[in-house]
Amino acid sequence: MKYIKYLLFILLIAIIAIAIYVAVQPNEYNVSRTRTIEAPASVLYNEVIDFKNWEDWNAWVEEKPEMTLNYPEQTEGAGGSYSWEDEGLTGKMKTIETNPNKSITQEMQFGDYPKSDVTWQFTPNPDGSTEVKWSISGKDLPFGFKAYAAFTGGMDKQIGPYYDRGLELLEKKVVESMKQYSVTVDGITEHGGGFYLYNTTSTKIDDFKAKMQEMLPKLGQYFAKNKLIPSGAPFVIYHNWDLENNSVMFSCAMPTADRVITTESTILTGQLKPFKALKTTLKGNYTNLEEAWNTAMKYQKDNNLESEENGVALEVYLTDPTNTANPADWITEIYLPIK
Repeated sequence: MKYIKYLLFILLIAIIAIAIYVAVQPNEYNVSRTRTIEAPASVLYNEVIDFKNWEDWNAWVEEKPEMTLNYPEQTEGAGGSYSWEDEGLTGKMKTIETNPNKSITQEMQFGDYPKSDVTWQFTPNPDGSTEVKWSISGKDLPFGFKAYAAFTGGMDKQIGPYYDRGLELLEKKVVESMKQYSVTVDGITEHGGGFYLYNTTSTKIDDFKAKMQEMLPKLGQYFAKNKLIPSGAPFVIYHNWDLENNSVMFSCAMPTADRVITTESTILTGQLKPFKALKTTLKGNYTNLEEAWNTAMKYQKDNNLESEENGVALEVYLTDPTNTANPADWITEIYLPIK
């Protein structure tokens, strides 16, 4: 009997010690994870701001695919939310505040536990990548919550690995989505022609891209300086593409509603007469333009469409990359002159 009392006394001491240990644990927590992702901040922001996208990179869903996800009418932007059910408990996440392409503030509650604050920060890097920081914090933690955290290694150990995996899956999805593209041969059409301003050069094919990136901005600067408004999308005119001699002669052009007399010798005035053309559309990154051109020329050959010898081929850029960050959404039209 004496031994039983002694054991009960030891047990009581242990329980008191554990209770004291749990009671002195912090009443708040903060867990953060950061990852640098090769994608523009706006693309990442657009992915995170809509809860319907989260299922694709949610590490908890990956671990427990049987979880039930519920989406209300609004899932995107401030006021958007979603909820989930897991082993009889219900969780809910709601977006409270947004700063487009920079930050998102959210609120999460799981079961009867106190609410937690969730934040996202998107910091662009000079190389075009983005530092993504995902954080969660909470305070006024109940005793049971603190006990669970204390004996499972703390909140960072419990949440951190899921945040790490979530950011990894987020990167995978976004980077893959930016690689999506399609090439469509639209068929024979009539290009309307029109007036345009242009600068022109002849260079090695290897230097073509660098030259174009130098010439198009100068053309845009001339329009801005002279308060001219383009009447359409900028384009490149291919006068000659000589693979054998590794040379290309081309012009960077911007359409105008009427003929404009220029004041600089490097900016010239031109006019395209309406012409019959085979039109092909690329939706996606410019890195896929070679495939788009090859597809267009193969279609022309397979369908016995004879080229117009005195015509010029055009590459029209309908999308401004400075306004549309995701390359998967860029649209480029190719026009091959035919008889």
